[in-house]
Amino acid sequence: MLICNKYWLPLGKEEQELGPFSSWNITGTYRGNWKFLDSANSSSKFADFRKSNGNSILELISTPTKITGVHYVQGVIIFHDVFDNENDVRGAQIRVEGVYIWPFRQLRMVANSGKEGEFGQEDDYLLSNPYHLLGVFSSQVFQESPREKIWKRKHSPIYEMEKHCNIEIAAQVSRVSSRKNGGDQDKYYLEGLMESPSVDDDVDCFSPMLLNATSVNVEVYYNKAVNYTLMVTFISFLEVLLLIRQMEHSNTQSGAAKVSLLMIGHQAIMDAYLCLLHLTAGILVESLFNAFATAAFFKFVVFSIFEMRYLLAIWKANRPTNNGENWEAMRRELSVLYSRFYGILLGGILVMYEFHKFLRFILLLLHSFWIPQIVINVVRDSRKPLHPHYILGMTLTRIAIPLYVFGCPHNFMRIEPDRRWCICLSLFMGLQVFILLLQHYLGSRWFIPRQILPEKYSYYRRFHQGSNHATDCVICMTAIDLGQRSNDCMVTPCDHFFHTSCLQRWMDIKMECPTCRRPLPPA
Repeated sequence: MLICNKYWLPLGKEEQELGPFSSWNITGTYRGNWKFLDSANSSSKFADFRKSNGNSILELISTPTKITGVHYVQGVIIFHDVFDNENDVRGAQIRVEGVYIWPFRQLRMVANSGKEGEFGQEDDYLLSNPYHLLGVFSSQVFQESPREKIWKRKHSPIYEMEKHCNIEIAAQVSRVSSRKNGGDQDKYYLEGLMESPSVDDDVDCFSPMLLNATSVNVEVYYNKAVNYTLMVTFISFLEVLLLIRQMEHSNTQSGAAKVSLLMIGHQAIMDAYLCLLHLTAGILVESLFNAFATAAFFKFVVFSIFEMRYLLAIWKANRPTNNGENWEAMRRELSVLYSRFYGILLGGILVMYEFHKFLRFILLLLHSFWIPQIVINVVRDSRKPLHPHYILGMTLTRIAIPLYVFGCPHNFMRIEPDRRWCICLSLFMGLQVFILLLQHYLGSRWFIPRQILPEKYSYYRRFHQGSNHATDCVICMTAIDLGQRSNDCMVTPCDHFFHTSCLQRWMDIKMECPTCRRPLPPA
């Protein structure tokens, strides 16, 4: 061995110039697969090993040593889909350490039996790696996953296995050129075997496991996350413009009263959840804090300033008698409104936490915010409460984020695409928009048969007046010729006469009789 060392380990030269090989720095994140060579007998001592293959993530840190050609390697291997039982966390983590003999491209590692809670260099790397942390964060939020972090799970079968088994890993390192992988940088490829002989007897803890993994370009992953936050910021800006357009469309008391309070409150709660979600992701990944904090700030502006302001305008429009007359009663009702809003906000967080397995179904329910407006339109027979631009724009901006998360195959959260769910969400939202637009152009009760509709007051009813009798319209202060066609004159339930155009413009502002201030039925 010494003769061989003299041949390829000449002292006094730089490692980068050593022999025909160059020193590769294998520090980084690797993503790959694992599988048992003998799937029929995956484990002889641990019955929890029921699956024969799955995904894996490696976090490796390589540091040079005093021995030329040898690097010390520390890291963590995270196995997904290892166990198959009810108490499974869908993954297991093993700390490893070993050496990387780079002239031979050989990697040898064993399980690190360090004490629980002692943080090493690999822990610092994990805490600063956005690929690893955002992946764990997304699995906690969007997938069926444990409530505890996988590296803090003390009662997992892997934790028990480290006490009774020797874990040995032998891998070969190769490099894939950027031309083959279609990227800008060369990637490293690891392929090897993981064995686990028992400590007490000669029986293996589990069958030999084949590992392979390819390095991940964290810079590309970082750029994906930043681009996502830019998309969320742009969407928030569009939502502000759409809200301003809708507030101008319903800037009167009558127009605001036609808008559903539940619909605006529902959207405000959705924006509050997105604000908290992006803020939590920014706190978790320090390197991406500025990007995620910016997205969270814009979502905070949308729900706390514009949507809450519009919510108060709708609430006041539905209670015209309390404006300025009884301040104490108005303040009590306002406190009830805020209490219900934030109570539902906190209650929704608890519901999603407890029923995280049904999170996709919960997201479908969250995107049913147009349904209260459809019901209000039918009940009140409202005429054009929402602007079409607001309906279409809000629908597109609301489904953009879930479609990216569950539909983009290269999303930065590493969530597997679910095309069926994305199609269901798009059809569900499209059906709501279709009904709202037809209500806008054809009438709020267009899909209800006339036979089952209640009787409606007609402002063009016949009146018992002389054909040559004339009266004045109190809106335009001009005379009304009652002998003309009935469509040129409208009669209120309190027997007051107005020009048709005058009363229609008045009813767009207030649903009160201009003469006696009695409430008017819908036109």
